[in-house]
Amino acid sequence: MIWREKRILLIVLGLLFAANTIFFFTYRVQYQSRLDALDDRLAQAGADLENVRASRQRTERTLTAYRESEGNVMRVFNEHWATQDERLTALIIEVKRLAVASNLIPRSYSFDRGESKRVMGERRDSLGASEVGIAFAVQGSYAQVRRLINLLELSRQFVIIDTIGLSAAEGDALTLNLHIKTLFRDEATPSEGARL
Repeated sequence: MIWREKRILLIVLGLLFAANTIFFFTYRVQYQSRLDALDDRLAQAGADLENVRASRQRTERTLTAYRESEGNVMRVFNEHWATQDERLTALIIEVKRLAVASNLIPRSYSFDRGESKRVMGERRDSLGASEVGIAFAVQGSYAQVRRLINLLELSRQFVIIDTIGLSAAEGDALTLNLHIKTLFRDEATPSEGARL
């Protein structure tokens, strides 16, 4: 028989076949595990990419909000905290207009000026702004006084009601002593790129 004559060749071929079979199944299992590992890495990379995209969108929204806030601050700094030369006359006209709108006309106005400071611990730093105060007294009914205060609070001008003194006058009339103040940007403070 042929298999007896070629026994050594057949044994060698059988061993090669067995080795190839073992190698094939081992390689297949290892290849599959590598494919699975690559699939896991791909899924992880996809999840990381989505996280980075979401983070980027949040960062872009934050940056947009920051730029909008910075623009609003610059608008307030340039318009509402304008220099005294740019806004004092408009403020006085506004105060007189509001007093007339509430049927309360002051006999006189007094003005005072000071430098605005912020306190940080033991140090007092200049804000780059000055305070101007306007004091006046009016007489009228409670409704008129209330209307004047309300109009001052709703004014488009940057007005701070500093002190209010209220006392009874003749009959139902009240005497209102009012001190308001506002802030003006100093002339030396630059408007471009300013930080509050």
